Amino acid sequence: MVATAATCAFLPVPSPSSDCSGKASGKISGIPASVDARATSAKSKSSSAGRLQVKASAQAPPKVNGTKVGVMDGFKTDDEVSVSPPPRTFINQLPDWSMLLAAITTIFLAAEKQWMMLDWKPKRPDMLADPFGLGRIVQDGLVFRQNFSIRSYEIGADRTASVETMMNHLQETALNHVKHAGLLADGFGSTPEMCKRNLIWVVTKMQVVVDRYPTWGDVVQVDTWVAASGKNGMRRDWLVRDSNTGEILTRASSLWVMMNKATRRLSKIPDEVRDEIAGYFVDSPPIVDDDSRKLPKLDDTTADYVHSGLTPRWSDLDVNQHVNNVKYVGWILESAPLPILETHELASMTLEYRRECMRDSVLQSLTSVMDEGDADVAKSSIVQCQHLLRLEGGGEIVKGRTKWRPKYPDRIGSLGQFPAESA
Repeated sequence: MVATAATCAFLPVPSPSSDCSGKASGKISGIPASVDARATSAKSKSSSAGRLQVKASAQAPPKVNGTKVGVMDGFKTDDEVSVSPPPRTFINQLPDWSMLLAAITTIFLAAEKQWMMLDWKPKRPDMLADPFGLGRIVQDGLVFRQNFSIRSYEIGADRTASVETMMNHLQETALNHVKHAGLLADGFGSTPEMCKRNLIWVVTKMQVVVDRYPTWGDVVQVDTWVAASGKNGMRRDWLVRDSNTGEILTRASSLWVMMNKATRRLSKIPDEVRDEIAGYFVDSPPIVDDDSRKLPKLDDTTADYVHSGLTPRWSDLDVNQHVNNVKYVGWILESAPLPILETHELASMTLEYRRECMRDSVLQSLTSVMDEGDADVAKSSIVQCQHLLRLEGGGEIVKGRTKWRPKYPDRIGSLGQFPAESA
């Protein structure tokens, strides 16, 4: 539009009366003929009669002494008028600036949209500070905090997160804590000095108390920290809250020792390793009181339920080439009676790890329902079970105790008898 205005200021504009016919070249000064036709259509009807009259006069010019004389000197009819293009100048050779401006505007709008997507920041105070679950160090660098959104594939038949899901969250925060502290080297949570000595961490005891299970779409906040445990051990605690309400969902405490990766024997903590990790220890009691009760012996004669033929898959192994400790929880529950699983939920568990399970192991899961004073445990509001995961050759892998509370307290007593099963 700017170029058009500038052109009009320097070049003459043809009058509507000199409208060319359909036989003309089709363009005038670079403007399509259709645009020129629309501009002059309004005047063509009103002046048509006048043009016809002019043509009639032009066809019969008067004679003076036998010589034809025009009405006006230099007057020519419409048929005799030849439209000549305006002279070529620098101005009318310039491009269409309006199209160029539109293209530039489109490019800038697209770039602004991309920049806004890259420069995303939370706009509301109630939005998560850690929307992608990457975690951060808090409380003077001693506590690691990470958020998790409960996914649809992490819930079970009860529409709540499974206990394995909760255990995976605990393990993930433990590893990320070591990573954010700058101590993660090769291996599963091994520090640089541990890698030099071919040492790894192994868990010996785990205690978990679940007050409420989150549901699909909930966001949980997991805090974890470490403390010394005796001369050659370490304790790690976790506290899981609802990120929106702050309600405590789960508490867990665990004990860890070092193992030589090559010999698979326990090892003392070297002074160099202690110097690496001692600065991150918190001087606080366990978040879960230690359950020091001795687990009764469980075997084929005392077990109520036995599930045999359990074998680890390749996906069950961790980077240290042994079965991940979370997998043990699923195997233990394989032999839990179905009526308990259907009507009760796991409220707490204590696990004692005896030895590691390798890829070629074949295991058995044994469960015994413990009597709490009521002859019919199906009518009890609280049910306790004893568990053993062992090799088919007899070696103990994990011993455990679980406590179950009813999902539907108003339906206590409708469980019926638990049928014994074996596989």
